[in-house]
Amino acid sequence: MANEYATRDALKLRLGLEDDDTTRDELLDNALAAAARGIDTATGRRFWLDDLPSARSFTLAGRTVRDEAGTRVLLDDMGADPELVETGGAGTWSPLTGYDTAPDNALLRGRPITALSGAGWGTGRIRVTARWGWPAVPDEIREATLIQAARLYRRKDSPEGVTGSAEWGVVRLSRRDPDVWALIEHFVIPGFG
Repeated sequence: MANEYATRDALKLRLGLEDDDTTRDELLDNALAAAARGIDTATGRRFWLDDLPSARSFTLAGRTVRDEAGTRVLLDDMGADPELVETGGAGTWSPLTGYDTAPDNALLRGRPITALSGAGWGTGRIRVTARWGWPAVPDEIREATLIQAARLYRRKDSPEGVTGSAEWGVVRLSRRDPDVWALIEHFVIPGFG
């Protein structure tokens, strides 16, 4: 498994399954993967950190914000300081210095760097080489993944979204789990969710 935000053992504990019971492992793994990718889709971001740095290019138009703090270029989530920032395009790139990462102290707080500020950005494009993603999986994302994965695992017992019990009768499952949404909504990039 890769990038599921929670472990199979944690999901087994949540569901009350024995650790040494491997008969459901494929179903549990599928539920964890689907829950994690669903959270990625709902928030518009992913919460794991790339193993190796890679370069991404960004057009400055539509990504530049000017306010009292200066000029910032909004970027994808970076889980580590950028290794190289360049300006240019069409195969001609020049190293760029004199920038700060934003928000301040993001990595110390377990949050990603989402912008660079303070440099003379030029007018075209920048290329940033970094490890993309989040520095660590937030606790809320881990918990939301477990809740949603448990729900998806149990879904096999609720055909067509209907479940029930002798005590409560038949109940239709809601489209979006309110607890999952409460945990992830403040991670949503505007325009997603």
